[in-house]
Amino acid sequence: MFKNPFSFDGRIRRTEYGISSIVYMIVAAVINVLIISGRGMGIFAIAYIPMFWFITAQGAKRCHDLGNNGWWQIIPFYPLWLLFQDGQTGINEYGHNPKDDATI
Repeated sequence: MFKNPFSFDGRIRRTEYGISSIVYMIVAAVINVLIISGRGMGIFAIAYIPMFWFITAQGAKRCHDLGNNGWWQIIPFYPLWLLFQDGQTGINEYGHNPKDDATI
């Protein structure tokens, strides 16, 4: 779990995507509190760049697990679908099924 979290290649399971979303929300909340309190606004605002890269990469890999390219994640409410839809079985054009890799 969490191998190359900033890479756009491969596939991930629902669990990793869900944990990534929770981590993203917690870190964003902490940064928002720090920005609102007025402590180093510029430095904390820069932290959104790697966070955006992280959640976008994780979303793209989850899209790959469903057999779609990463651009599908910009469809409204599609990230919710990513949380609940089971991935494609076997190998698809984006790699091996991560669920099969976990049982080996």
